[in-house]
Amino acid sequence: MAEEFNTEGMLDMYLFENGQLLERLQEIVLEQKDADSFDEESMNEIFRTMHTIKGSSGVMMFDDITALSHKLEDIFYYLRESHPDNVPHLELVEHVLDVADFITGEMEKLENGETADGSSAELIKNLDEFLDSIKGKTKKEKDKVIQENVHEEPQQFYIAPMATEASHFYKIYLTFNEGIALANVHAYKIVYSLKEIAEDIMYSPEDIISDESSAEEILENGFKILLQTQTEKEQLGEMLPTGYELKKVEILECTGQEFLQGFDSFGSEIRIDLESSVEVIEARAGTKEQGKTKVDKPIAPGDFVIESKGPGKQKKLAKDKPKKQEKTTFISVDVQKMDMLMDLIGELVISESVVLQNPDLKVPGLKLDNFHKAAGQMMKISTDLQNVIMSMRMVPLTNTFQKMNRIVFDASRKLGKDVEFEMIGDATEVDKNIIEHISDPLMHLVRNSVDHGIEENEERAKKGKKEKGKVTLSAKTESGKVWISVQDNGQGLDRAKILAKARKQGLLEYGREESSYTDKEVYQFITLPGFSTNEKVTELSGRGVGMDVVVSNLQSIGGALEIESTPGEGSTMNMKIPLTLAIIDGIVMEVGNSSFVIETSMVKEFVGIRDNRLIRNPDGKEFVMIRGEGYPVLRLGEWYEISGYQSDTEDGMLVIVEVEKQVICILADRLRGKQEIVVKPIPDYIKKVKGLSGCTQLGDGSIALILDAAGLIEE
Repeated sequence: MAEEFNTEGMLDMYLFENGQLLERLQEIVLEQKDADSFDEESMNEIFRTMHTIKGSSGVMMFDDITALSHKLEDIFYYLRESHPDNVPHLELVEHVLDVADFITGEMEKLENGETADGSSAELIKNLDEFLDSIKGKTKKEKDKVIQENVHEEPQQFYIAPMATEASHFYKIYLTFNEGIALANVHAYKIVYSLKEIAEDIMYSPEDIISDESSAEEILENGFKILLQTQTEKEQLGEMLPTGYELKKVEILECTGQEFLQGFDSFGSEIRIDLESSVEVIEARAGTKEQGKTKVDKPIAPGDFVIESKGPGKQKKLAKDKPKKQEKTTFISVDVQKMDMLMDLIGELVISESVVLQNPDLKVPGLKLDNFHKAAGQMMKISTDLQNVIMSMRMVPLTNTFQKMNRIVFDASRKLGKDVEFEMIGDATEVDKNIIEHISDPLMHLVRNSVDHGIEENEERAKKGKKEKGKVTLSAKTESGKVWISVQDNGQGLDRAKILAKARKQGLLEYGREESSYTDKEVYQFITLPGFSTNEKVTELSGRGVGMDVVVSNLQSIGGALEIESTPGEGSTMNMKIPLTLAIIDGIVMEVGNSSFVIETSMVKEFVGIRDNRLIRNPDGKEFVMIRGEGYPVLRLGEWYEISGYQSDTEDGMLVIVEVEKQVICILADRLRGKQEIVVKPIPDYIKKVKGLSGCTQLGDGSIALILDAAGLIEE
């Protein structure tokens, strides 16, 4: 009966939980990849992780994942019990990562609605050979001492064998975390994992798969297990760790007689609760009285068990005990629902602007004191709502940075280079959509640093540099932006080589001396499509291959790439990206009958200007002198060929914009003021226009185009 149930509703939970376990597994392995061996705590955690994945995969009937995770579990079982000295650590690290990659790949198939049909036979064979190699010639001797961690699929849940002298009897009481989904399935997973070590096992409630109401009973009353096994209590405790599923685990060794009494032996002790308040205890007692719960067995000495906080600590009366703080709880939410909520809040911001800027409110003589008071309260609530949803969407860069750690490890092993990886500021939080856009650019930059930036080991030794190369990935927030830097201590960029390639491709300005190019201008050449100084294209590619993809991805989210390099010492790639994509503060300006918006953080100042302050060069480009500095001027009316714009400079307003220390002056007809802007993408059926990054709806219902200052400066 219990083997025949529908696993469809459990798949999301399986993917979520095992995804988290695999991320933690990879984090542990990469943290200790440079050590001589895994420490005891890491070995135990990897063992428990594989044990959990094996159990849940067995429940879901993913046989290849179950067999592979069990085989890796065998290896760590042997390592922690036998402590062999001849374990090749890096080889073991690669085996663990191979297993993690296989399981991750199968889970990705399941997420896409496909079948997990991959074969783990080759990986299992490799793990068998590795296990045999570390056991060596003393395998038979060690097999006598250490019981093999063998997985035998039981045919049924309840088998009642005769107890031996080595048998232990346990009463286990499990308390699950409040609000956990499908508690009955979690209970079944635990039972499934205990079957391997069980000589006899019973549990209550019994029908935990076909009876969905058992989930509520488990959350309310806990899950009880009677277990007969030869496993020691300490090892049993390791198999039932508290964490995401379990809030509390109580394991009590009992006699064979108590075991045979079944679940009647549970609850025979009277527990004196020193944690709860008097009101809670009285309410609990009243509930039991209403339920007519009776204990016919007379109370004997030893039946009273005091649940204390620890020996030697002073007890407090319930009336003196401070109120218990509410525990923070977490739930999983579909990202699509979060996106829908974000869109609705954006529409709310637009509707708010429509109400507050309604032309009916501009009728002379209207007294609107109460309206403005109510509008101010509504704006406050709207702003708070935005801040809450923004904080919900913000996620740390930790997982993204850990993936880069894996890339450095794989690339350095493949290239035969000794490279270490350092993370700084990985707890920095950014919008989830931002992370999705920067993962690929970050991967390009990290691979290029290892492949083309870090020299070969022999070459580094000849230069007198440290034998081990280093790639540092750092993140920080500054002025509403996130700076993510990829730094290496390699050979740096070759200015002369880049200029020669640019000259060959005709990228240099006619008549301009090469010496007049700044290093920053020269290094930007490598971000152009098809530009690479690498003479040999490798599997990982060289710096320059794919750099145009990096820049285009960053520009699509309003970001930019800045390159710094010192020959012989290394390079730094700085990515500057916005914290979020959804709602920004913007300055609204008008040109003719068209409206434009530019992000407030990019605006340096506003200046009124006279025509005699403008300078026009032979190429037709205009410049303005402000406090002794010359800045280029861009007339939006001419640039976008807008009819009805003011050609007279004195009637307009210069908006001085600074991006990456470059300044441009945008000439607009008039300013409308500052406003919260909901960023919307430009429809696909409209051809992409340079200098525009999106659009928005204003309070009067008109559409305004959002300017991409970085794109305008490039011109």
